[in-house]
Formats: sequence, structure tokens, C-alpha cells
Amino acid sequence: MESATSTSRPVEVPLRRTHERSLAATLRDYVALTKPRIISLLLLTTVTTMLVADPTGPAVSVILWTMLGGYLAAGGAGAINHYIDRDRDARMARTRARPLVAGRIEPLHGLAFGIALGSLATVQLALTVNVLAAGLALGGLLGYVFVYTVWLKPLTPQNIVIGGAAGAMPPLVGWAAATGGLSVEALYPFGIVFLWTPPHFWALSLLIKDEYARIGVPMLPVVRGEEVTRRQIVVYAVILAAFSVLPVATGFLGAFYAAAAALLGVAFVGLALRLLHRPSRPAALRLYLSSLAYLALLFCAMAVDRVI
Repeated sequence: MESATSTSRPVEVPLRRTHERSLAATLRDYVALTKPRIISLLLLTTVTTMLVADPTGPAVSVILWTMLGGYLAAGGAGAINHYIDRDRDARMARTRARPLVAGRIEPLHGLAFGIALGSLATVQLALTVNVLAAGLALGGLLGYVFVYTVWLKPLTPQNIVIGGAAGAMPPLVGWAAATGGLSVEALYPFGIVFLWTPPHFWALSLLIKDEYARIGVPMLPVVRGEEVTRRQIVVYAVILAAFSVLPVATGFLGAFYAAAAALLGVAFVGLALRLLHRPSRPAALRLYLSSLAYLALLFCAMAVDRVI
């Protein structure tokens, strides 16, 4: 009897723990479908834009509901993107371990998950924030899925330029959530994200150009070459830096933002020029990572300037 008891104990406990780990792993995979690291930056641009639009500060409940809806909408777009790109992802080292590609989640389950998140986001934002914010979030989802992923990505090297409008929707969602409408000034945060997207993504494309070439996706480095891509990065970096100070020229933002935009712009253009004249993988990676910090700091400076 004592022997039987000692034998049964180690069998029962590991089985329960294995089940718990499996459930946790499945949940992590579903969260991974939403691309949370990308969403964190999108939510930052949303919340800071809410403060830019309404410096007195929207109600905390409005901010929280907007963040929830923004996460659901962007997460739904990310999950649907995983479904559409699963065959291409299987042939790229960077993406072949994704949940749908690796078989940890059934593709149709991932698609249904994405559609459910997008639908829930639209309803939730309409009920708890306003219809305009819900419509803009839905427009961003549809633009990312159908305009960028389905249509432009396999068609033209300008895919990320035109498709970048979908990624620039979160600031408009934030503006609409804070004010109930849109004004001309809402084009400032929208335009910054729109102009930031090409140099940010092209820096990444330089790092994985061979993988894009292998799967037939016409990213700019594949179609036009690395030299042209580096020049285009500089062009967009300069345009972005110039556009970022336009709110100061029109009197919408003040001295604090002006100093931050000037310093960040000079640093960003400097990294782009360094990549152009001294091309290397470390330089491309440095620009890619720095672009994330650039956008976050610029939007924070915008919000701080309006609040103070």
C-alpha cells in the first residue's frame, strides 16, 4: 500500500502542472497574435494625443475605455494579419515561430479571434467613447488588413508609404475620443506617424532584405536596392523633422515642444545620414530601435507642452 501511494503522487501532480502550463502557453500565444509590443507604442500615441487635444485632461474613464478599444482594434488587426501572412511567415526565420505558423493555434481560430477583437472594439468604443472614435479605429483595422496586407504589401515597394496611413490612425482615435470630433490640428500627430513609418520600417527591411526577396515581397531594398533605400530614409527623416516643427510655426505648440522636436529631429536625421554614408547592419539596427524612442519622446513632448 505504501508503495502504491508513493507511485501515484508523482504522476498526479505533474499532469496537473502540465495542463496549467499548456493553458498558460495557449493564452500567451493568443496574446502574441495581437502583437503587443507594437500596440504599446500605438497606445502611447493615442493617449498623448488625447492630452494634446484636451490639455485639461479627458476623464480617466474615457482614457481607459479608449486604451481598451485601441488595444482590441489593433490586436484584431494583428491577429488577422497573422492569418493572411501565415504562408509567407513560414518561410522567414524572423516569423516562422509565430503561433499559426508553428501550429500552436489553428489558423481559422486565429482569424476568428482577430475578427472577434475588431468587432468588440468597434462596439465597445461606440458605446463607451463615441461613434467617431469607433469608426476611425475600424477604419485603421480595415486599412491595415485590406489596403496594406492584402493589396499593397505584395504589389509595390511603396506599400509601407501608402499603407502607413493605417498605422497613423491611433492619434486620430485619441483626438476624437478626447474632443468628440476632429480639427485641422489633428493632422499634426497623424502626419508625424505617417511620415515616421517609412524610415522606421525601411531600416528593418534592410536587416531582413534577403528574407523578403526569398518570399517575393517587393520591399524597397529588394526592388530598388539598399543604396536607394538608405537615401529614401534620409529624405523621409528630413521631411519628418521639418514637419514635426510645423505645429510650432502655426502657434499650436510652444517652446518646450520646439526644443524637443529640434533635438530629436537632428538626432534622427543624423542617424539616417550615418546609415547612408557608413552603411552596416548595426547602423540599420540602431536607426530602427532609435526610431521607436524618437516617436515616443516626440509625442510625450507634445503632450507635456500642451499641458503646461
